[in-house]
Parts: sequence; structure tokens; C-alpha cells
Amino acid sequence: MIVVICGPPGAGKTTVATGVRRRLEERDRPVRLFHSDDFSSRTYERLAERVDEAPADAITLADGTFYRREWQRGFRALGDVRFVLVTASLETCLERNRERADAIDEQGVHVVFREFEEPDADLEIDTGRCGLDETVDRVIAALESWLH
Repeated sequence: MIVVICGPPGAGKTTVATGVRRRLEERDRPVRLFHSDDFSSRTYERLAERVDEAPADAITLADGTFYRREWQRGFRALGDVRFVLVTASLETCLERNRERADAIDEQGVHVVFREFEEPDADLEIDTGRCGLDETVDRVIAALESWLH
């Protein structure tokens, strides 16, 4: 199964994805995590290639904005894919972005936030209202239900 964790910059995608991976590893579940930030060009095409190469027995997590529907469609074509949309207010996203060591230009946050084409999400969580542990709990619970 492939779980895409998407949302605007600063919504908490990488933090959530890392927490989900950690929780799955604690349960001895095979898991792979790929970040869109690891690719500097042809980002979603290369991310899809890496995800598609992951072992079939592993739960594969992909973290990125996926703010264009074409990128979402490309991933849905990979098979058993679930989208988890993490959101937060623009103000929260901007504040979190400012605190990051690898902060992106604020204008970029505004553009992605404004142009974000929401996916047909299987789960949506507002990380401005839910803490990290609760968010990870909700993703794990949904993942368990999707697997059965």
C-alpha cells in the first residue's frame, strides 16, 4: 500500500510522515518513506519511480505537497494508493516555515497555499488543531482499516 501525505508547505507533512514511519517500525511493519524534497528536478515523476520500485510487502509513505491534480493522478495510477491531506491555516504554515532550517521563500508558501488543488483525500487532518501524536494515531488507525 502507498500512503501519500500531502498538503501545503508548513502543514506538517514530513513531521507526520516521520512519526507514522517510526510508529510502524515500532510494530515491526516493513515501511519505506520517500520525500519530494529529495528530488531537485522532475520531482513527482522521480518520486513516483522510487515509490513504484519499493518492495511490495512494505507500506510505502510518500510526502510532498502534491498541490497539482496531475501529480495526484500520477500517483493514483500506481495501484493501492491512499491520500492523507494535512492542512493548517496560512498563518500557521507561514510560522512553521519560518522556524524551519530549510525554509522556503514565503512567497512560495503563499503561492502553493492559494493554488493548492485538494485531492480526493481518504483522510484529512488539520494539524493546527491536532497535535502530532493525535495526528499520527489517526493516520495509523486509518492505515490499519485500509489494510483490512
